[in-house]
Amino acid sequence: MNRFLLFVVLLLSFSSCHGAQDATITEVVYQVGDEPIWASPTFDDRNWSKARAYIQDRIFWVRAHVDLEKAGRVEEHLGLRINAFGAFEVYWDGQLIGRNGQNKQGGKSEIPGTETSCFVIPDTLATKGAHVLAIRASQAYLSSDLRDVIVSIDAYRQLIKSPFIGASLMNMVAGVFLVAAVYYFFIFINSRKRDYAVLIFCITCFLFFILQLTEYLKVYVEIPYAQFYLRLKLIGLLTFVIAFLIPWYFSIQFNFKRKGLLLGILGLSLLLIFSYNYGHYDLTAWYYGRAMWCAAFLIVGNAILQKEKGAGIVMTGLLVSALVDYFLNYDLSLFISFNIIVMCMLYLHTIRTRDAENEYSSALLLSARLKTELLKKNIQPHFIKNTLTSLMDWIEESPKQGLVFIQALSAEFDLLNEMADETLIPIQKEIELCKVHLKVMQFRKEVTYHWSDTGIDQKETIPPAIFHTILENGITHSKPLPDGCVSFCLNFIKQPDCKQYTLLTIAENRKSVSRKEAGTGFRYITARLRESYGENWTFTSEARPEGWMTTIKIYNQK
Repeated sequence: MNRFLLFVVLLLSFSSCHGAQDATITEVVYQVGDEPIWASPTFDDRNWSKARAYIQDRIFWVRAHVDLEKAGRVEEHLGLRINAFGAFEVYWDGQLIGRNGQNKQGGKSEIPGTETSCFVIPDTLATKGAHVLAIRASQAYLSSDLRDVIVSIDAYRQLIKSPFIGASLMNMVAGVFLVAAVYYFFIFINSRKRDYAVLIFCITCFLFFILQLTEYLKVYVEIPYAQFYLRLKLIGLLTFVIAFLIPWYFSIQFNFKRKGLLLGILGLSLLLIFSYNYGHYDLTAWYYGRAMWCAAFLIVGNAILQKEKGAGIVMTGLLVSALVDYFLNYDLSLFISFNIIVMCMLYLHTIRTRDAENEYSSALLLSARLKTELLKKNIQPHFIKNTLTSLMDWIEESPKQGLVFIQALSAEFDLLNEMADETLIPIQKEIELCKVHLKVMQFRKEVTYHWSDTGIDQKETIPPAIFHTILENGITHSKPLPDGCVSFCLNFIKQPDCKQYTLLTIAENRKSVSRKEAGTGFRYITARLRESYGENWTFTSEARPEGWMTTIKIYNQK
């Protein structure tokens, strides 16, 4: 948490900027036409218009009066920055100091300039006092977009350097999100269980990486003003998708019950924002962020009420992002607040990863315990004693049958030893264990046991000794039918949403004993099912007129 706050403070510290050169600039004025005299500092422009007019691709002039409170210095040349659509020539006190693009002339089409351009004011012209800035311009493309011409003056080095400082910081942050996107994408594709919250997170990180690169692309690439809005449209699209993905991620991580309804309302709101504010790119992106924030606030607030892990930290991040948005300008606040929220997503994911590691450790301990339980359950002192006693009797009475008894007992122990380390085994091996156990118990109990199975798919797997345990309960808590037989019938059915095993014990039930209270067998079965299938299963055991029915349903994992 302390590192997170330190990171936020560092981000805010970079929001400060160098103070502008001491200069007073009058409001710019416009005039349609093309007269060279309009570049002269002595020309009277008091009758010029303060508002632009639609003139298609004709030449127009822009003038502003500048009062420098101190002169430029050789070691720090004075610079001029102009934000405007069009192609233009820049005159300072009547002298040409630079061009941005190429005006239409001599039958040649206009070569569009960039929206932002910087020029050096010669030291001989950067004297203290009054000066005149004149711009000869045209706007053949996007001519109906009558944007104002914005002029600012500062040290030329500062004008060039300041955009790169902010861009370099944001690009470092963007690189972090690119690494996170790639890392978590590899985690997703290599995980046995598809966690779609991880996929949403890595997509969000990648889109945020693209968003930050797109925002600061203008610093490194000269974009003609005719394509100026392409970048803003891409930023709007990326912001739209991110504004939907972030609440979706929170709704999954915090188990929000009505995520479908909330996400539907959010998606509709984003579409309405887009339709009502189309063309107002910054405003639209700001509304996207507000809609996302409100949806995330609702989800996280509900998570706090439910005492979900990490909800308090995420709520703190949301509140900090709101403060950043309130105190800083839009261009900076949008990306800083988004960074804070995505960092909260990353923090939340680390909590989930830690919980998964703890669950994995618990699963390893459970697996070891189940292995011990499996062996202990089948190699109990009274089982060994009773079996050996029966074996001695059979060897004395019928050595040949005694040998068969020994072979069956050995085969059962071999199978148990093979599957002790396994989480899932082929169903055919489980059936083989059941048959061998019945053969052993037939010698011990001197009862005839029958086994049958139908619909078995040999490709299916099952936790070890599941039906073996049910078989033991059936032998222990059932009495043979009048013909001296006990039958076990295993049936398998595969349905679209689940797989179902039913084991019917055909015998006379002992009414005085409840099977659910009979030893640790049922606890072993439920533990094994939970280890392999999580909560995607049901286990029922109930009396039937013909005996006892046990049903195991294994549902398809979502």
